[in-house]
Amino acid sequence: MKTILNRLYADYLMPCRLPHYDALLGQARDHGYRQTSVRGWLHTLRNPNHSIGNGASQHRPVQPVLVHRHDIDTDLATARRMFEIEQRHGVRASYYFRLSTLDFGLMRAIEDYGSEASYHYEELATYAKRTHLKLPGEVRARLDQIRAEFEANFRRIEATLGRKLHTVASHGDFANRRLGITNCAVLDDSVLRARCGIDAECYDAELLSSFDLYISDKPAPRYFHPVAPQAALGKHRRICLLTHPSQWHAGWAANSHKNLVRALDAWRW
Repeated sequence: MKTILNRLYADYLMPCRLPHYDALLGQARDHGYRQTSVRGWLHTLRNPNHSIGNGASQHRPVQPVLVHRHDIDTDLATARRMFEIEQRHGVRASYYFRLSTLDFGLMRAIEDYGSEASYHYEELATYAKRTHLKLPGEVRARLDQIRAEFEANFRRIEATLGRKLHTVASHGDFANRRLGITNCAVLDDSVLRARCGIDAECYDAELLSSFDLYISDKPAPRYFHPVAPQAALGKHRRICLLTHPSQWHAGWAANSHKNLVRALDAWRW
């Protein structure tokens, strides 16, 4: 019962938390953090001489860094508001869009500003649900077909956006949890990555190991794991903050649609 009440509060009753996001960006700036995208941070890691002083460690930037990653699972309206807040602060970030949340106008605006817009992929979970595969072995046996679907979607997004996608991020679906296989398995293939020109996946060890602290937002009333970003500022030099717009604003329409789609997916599967 407590879990249900928490979900109802998070989805429909929670006050808008975007003022807290606005304040966070200001606090990070005041603490001297460079606030950048996943793509921007990856460039720093692979080109250390552009941002590292003489004698400094390859993985220690001159100033502390806060990498902003947004997974746009739902709620494009709130994603737009987060982007507007970032523009006021001069902050760069990465936005990863699912097929169901693609908005090429917003994505081009994000890219034109200097932030990153890319793909939040989920072909493994989608394929398993569509073909009613419920055993991990069955799914792994179909990885060639699943990867072909990923590549087709990836290239279509690039062509329509008119931009090269350099990094991508795996979406986590309830089907992945039941199967015990993440969507990252799709990109466990160096040939596919090279063919698509993908520089990194957000869960690659290269990226994850570069951070002192990785923070993800969580549904109310928890809000963050393992700590609130405000508490980490000044204590950790390299922070990645993963956020989802729906966890910063209780959008009735977006959350109702999300819950309905999930219930239908589970019933059909």
